[in-house]
Amino acid sequence: MGFYRFDSPYDWNRVTPYKETAKNAAGGMIDLSVGSPVDPVPASVQQALADSADAPNAHGYPTVAGTEDLRKAVQEWFSAKRGVDFGAIGADFVPTVGSKEAVALMASLLHFGPGDVIVQPEVSYPTYDIGTQLAGAKTYKAADIADVDSWRRVPGVKAVWVNSPSNPTGEVLSASQLHGIVAAAREIGAVVLSDECYGLLTWADNSDGNDASNGANVEAGNGQSAKRSNDGLPENVGKTAVIEPSPAPCMLQPDVCDGSAKDILVLYSLSKQSNMAGYRTALIAGDPELVRPMTVYRKQIGEIIPGPVQAAMAAGLRDSDAVSAQHARYSKRLRELVDGLRAYGYDAYMPQGALYVWVRAKSNDCWQDMADLARLGIIASPGEFYGAPTYLRFSATATDASIAEVVSRLRG
Repeated sequence: MGFYRFDSPYDWNRVTPYKETAKNAAGGMIDLSVGSPVDPVPASVQQALADSADAPNAHGYPTVAGTEDLRKAVQEWFSAKRGVDFGAIGADFVPTVGSKEAVALMASLLHFGPGDVIVQPEVSYPTYDIGTQLAGAKTYKAADIADVDSWRRVPGVKAVWVNSPSNPTGEVLSASQLHGIVAAAREIGAVVLSDECYGLLTWADNSDGNDASNGANVEAGNGQSAKRSNDGLPENVGKTAVIEPSPAPCMLQPDVCDGSAKDILVLYSLSKQSNMAGYRTALIAGDPELVRPMTVYRKQIGEIIPGPVQAAMAAGLRDSDAVSAQHARYSKRLRELVDGLRAYGYDAYMPQGALYVWVRAKSNDCWQDMADLARLGIIASPGEFYGAPTYLRFSATATDASIAEVVSRLRG
């Protein structure tokens, strides 16, 4: 019967009036709301795209499952960067036209519908909920997705969304927490859907003695997750845990998945690590019993990455130097942004991962803070979009000059 209707507060038209105010501020508007990269696409990617402009996979129809070279590049990348051997755990993958369509179509492609329940974090990327609604299924929002007892006894659970590092909070779950989620999901016959688009973008804030736990699901001394406040965020945010800048744990790594990709799907994207958002290069990897039927559907509906872009994707996965350079840019910008937000009066800390600073609104109302910031020419993202109306999200996907100007305005 096609897609079901959906309802969501995630409507950027609601930000338009604040942008009009910001445009009239001294110096004009600086937009830190949408996480759209601004830095150059790596030269290696540009060259691969040009070299493939008239290749057989360009003037002919591209392969849905990925070219031989792309498939090799993906498996090499997972092995080198995420500690995952596809052959050892029995995994497969399919390229997707960006990660957003993969998220939005996931519940439908897995044949979930009325009567089915999909668990997701209470504070999270809104497209998880939209995709569930499109399938006609029901969303169950958990304050702490790693607290498996909060959702594994809910009737009808068919899937569990995990996002680590998290958009918007920056939370990074440990391998033991991910393992617990996998075990609980398998126990009830549910699929784990792990959005790891920020997997290589993790941070440590050791420069000034402050820790990298803004919005994090930090662990208490007894190894249990820290107690959370009523809005789904930890009460001890910004007070514990120092995180080293290494890749976040992957749901498919052997100690997490117990050596098997069964009932697990991982999403990854090159949009942030390689500034390739406009290329629409992403993938779904995991259980072949789930991936291969999706590949068949994608062939029939034309959800296929263009041939030259597949070549560019392979180049991006192999260019570790470019990814490292981008990591350094974002680290610098996040630290500067945190300092500026502190000077303005926000209780801001470096995130554990991802590209956003997540802070409680000074007024305790995201929209009031949006109005106050707009008069300075600064646009943030309202926390209501992500399920937390008393919070704001500031994106570090802006130029060095823009971040410096924002900090200057915040310091007054």
